[in-house]
Amino acid sequence: MDANITEPSAEAGGSPGLRAERDGPVTTVPVDFHHPYTPYAIQEEFMSTVYQVLEEGKVGILESPTGTGKSLSLICGSLTWLRDHKGKAFEEGLDWGQNVSDEPDWIIEQARARKRREMLRYREDLESRLAKIRAKVKAQRERYLKADQKYKKRKTDVVKADGNVEDEEQFVLDDYDSDAEQSGSRRGGTAGSGLSASTLEMMEKLGMTLGGPKQEEIEEEDEMKIFFCSRTHSQLTQFINELRRVSFPSTISSETKKDSESEDIKHVTLGSRKNLCINPSVNKLNSVTAINERCLELQQPSTAQEHKCAFLPNKDNQPLVNDFRDHALATIRDIEDMGSLGKELAICPYYASRSAIKSAEIVTLPYPLLLQKSAREALGLSLKGHVVIIDEAHNLMDAIAGIHGVEVSLKQLKRARVQLGIYLQKFRNRLKGKNRVYVAQVVRVIDSLAGYLEGRLAMPQRFLKPNISATRRLHARSPPHIVPPLSLNPPSKEGRLFFNKDPSAAENITIKFLLLDPSTSFQSIVAEARAVILAGGTMSPMTDYTSHLFPYLPASSITALSCGHVIPPANLVAWNLSLGPNGQEFEFTFKNRSNNNMLDELGRALLNLCTAVPDGVVVFFPSYSFLESVVKRWSIPPSDVSGKSIYQRLEAKKSLFMESKTLGVETILASYAQAIDAGKGGLLLSVVGGKMSEGINFSDRLGRCVVIVGLPFPNINSAEWKAKMEYIESSVTSRLSDPIPTPTPQGVSSNSTSSTNAASRPILSKKETAVKAKEASRSFYENACMRAVNQSVGRAIRHREDYAAIVMIDKRFGNERIKGKLPGWIQSGLVEGAGEKGFGVLMGTLGGFFRGKKMNAAGSSDGRR
Repeated sequence: MDANITEPSAEAGGSPGLRAERDGPVTTVPVDFHHPYTPYAIQEEFMSTVYQVLEEGKVGILESPTGTGKSLSLICGSLTWLRDHKGKAFEEGLDWGQNVSDEPDWIIEQARARKRREMLRYREDLESRLAKIRAKVKAQRERYLKADQKYKKRKTDVVKADGNVEDEEQFVLDDYDSDAEQSGSRRGGTAGSGLSASTLEMMEKLGMTLGGPKQEEIEEEDEMKIFFCSRTHSQLTQFINELRRVSFPSTISSETKKDSESEDIKHVTLGSRKNLCINPSVNKLNSVTAINERCLELQQPSTAQEHKCAFLPNKDNQPLVNDFRDHALATIRDIEDMGSLGKELAICPYYASRSAIKSAEIVTLPYPLLLQKSAREALGLSLKGHVVIIDEAHNLMDAIAGIHGVEVSLKQLKRARVQLGIYLQKFRNRLKGKNRVYVAQVVRVIDSLAGYLEGRLAMPQRFLKPNISATRRLHARSPPHIVPPLSLNPPSKEGRLFFNKDPSAAENITIKFLLLDPSTSFQSIVAEARAVILAGGTMSPMTDYTSHLFPYLPASSITALSCGHVIPPANLVAWNLSLGPNGQEFEFTFKNRSNNNMLDELGRALLNLCTAVPDGVVVFFPSYSFLESVVKRWSIPPSDVSGKSIYQRLEAKKSLFMESKTLGVETILASYAQAIDAGKGGLLLSVVGGKMSEGINFSDRLGRCVVIVGLPFPNINSAEWKAKMEYIESSVTSRLSDPIPTPTPQGVSSNSTSSTNAASRPILSKKETAVKAKEASRSFYENACMRAVNQSVGRAIRHREDYAAIVMIDKRFGNERIKGKLPGWIQSGLVEGAGEKGFGVLMGTLGGFFRGKKMNAAGSSDGRR
């Protein structure tokens, strides 16, 4: 990745078609990004920035609020660059003059022309095959819509357990070209060519073999592509639906195709066996592990032929694999479409989908398949020189930690020990010497772990060493069921081990490895890829990514962009509320959460808000336990037996709903929406970081006001958070104290100057270094809180015509550090000095805000994305 460039100016992304002045390479931003609608200014800025990051080979951290067309902007910016880049690479690849400068110009020109024809012929053959498939699919769809029962009975419905497919279409012959076959039979031979050995040698040097390059060799070329990654397949399906909206001009012009003529996007989506297995005897299994193990078992040489998977690709069914590849690339398919295609062709889509990767322009896949090196290797994915875009990247570091972390319980260890004992008894005499040793070592480790968890046996020094100083410091402050962290050895800096005991269940004891440094695991991706983009609706605060995910990159290698919203300023009012209706100060710290006066004042504040705000109000609390305690307090009847509790009064204002750990989100949301549609309005009590705080759209009437109660800081006294804070402090101290710059990772230009290297780093005293380290850990702690808040806040406004109020209840929201970690579009909507104003001023502001809106048009949208 080229790091020899400087951070682009603030204006760099805002004016497509202009050249941005900078110290490094100059990028010409295209005028037309082929957006299917007329893009907003922030969308143009976003697409321009995407284009620049990819062209210059940088890392991009891009934030565009949900509802601003982020997905389409990512698609248009990245695919416009990809088509431009491939077109330039095609032309530059034909310039062989520097390699064969000793040959006459006419020979070089002839070689270039021949090479161009061969490459164009290959591309046109591919496009022709895909076009025929699209035409066939279109014809089938039209016949289906005409209610032709013959075509309604698709092969996807009749795949049998034995792999046979009952459908006459499987016997229809593919188009056959005898001339091409005869031509192919003559290729590659030199006998009887009439050319001398020296002439043939010169032609080979120039790439002018008699028959041209073999078809197989061209097909194996790994096309420049974009790997697009998101958390779940449902999010990827939404992205794929957006991919169907766009159209781009052809990468390479030819005599038969005009430059302006569009070329369909070649896309493939990847999934796990659980998503794609079509073998009925395997996909019916309950767990991912069972499916994986059964699949591998059916491929073993020892498995009888009649029991092997009938759908597995092999030499005999290679034509089916090729057919699957072409069908997958011909139309844009989501993960369910890929499974249906596999059933239709009677070939395993999990394995067959890999054949489409090299020819694809964009590959979509979930987090684990990209972030885990072993998963990439299993799929045969190479990121070398390609583009990686990670969407919903606000939780990327947590995802990396989750993928590379592990937790095991005492119950699991005991079960594994019994199973290994049975295995050894049965196969001891058939195991080779080293294998017996390896199994015995595993048994000893399991025994040691189980003994440690039971409190009878210490960890073997070979694997673990207690962090004595941390243990002494934490014993007094840690909750009784948490044993302080142990350092893994080696490497002690990257993670910690934790022991967790639940007093309510004897065997519910676990040991957990927590990855503390996500940068090392992600660094291999950054080093291999040409460029990496992290995108999300809520990436603020961004300092965590630069400090903890890319600490080895100089500032010049990273571009950060935070876009505003598409709504006009008049459609948002944001308020940080410090005082309740009776003047009670709000500060929902952990020790104050049992303050009944404050809880009652919160209830009165919500009663007033429900009076002023029409339709839906969504309230986010810091935790499930706090929400339950608040509802319990509100449900207590007043001393006056004739009166109603706060909870009952809230129910009288709006239909009241509460998020639950057990009840499904869909059920609650359906009832909430129904109440709003019926005209009574709805009040939804939710939890920051819960099911409602991410991926749920409270657009239009569903979310006219979002209320945040308190700051959801993690438990700083927990062993895990203490370990995280200690790690950050130690790493910052080490970085500031180390006189030697951090080595430049592979893939990053070594001639760039890091902003933190020894030459530019000021010499700090131990006290100053300690202050800096404390500040870094504090900032990381605050960022975790505010990123969760920002996710919840972003649930409300989802399109340009939408409008909402945001009320943050806690005096600490008035702190400049906290306000500075809100997204820019929220900060711009904050009422000046709101924290010092009384509750009555808020009510007056909300009343005027909602009265000024035309309620009849509240749910309308201009349709632009």
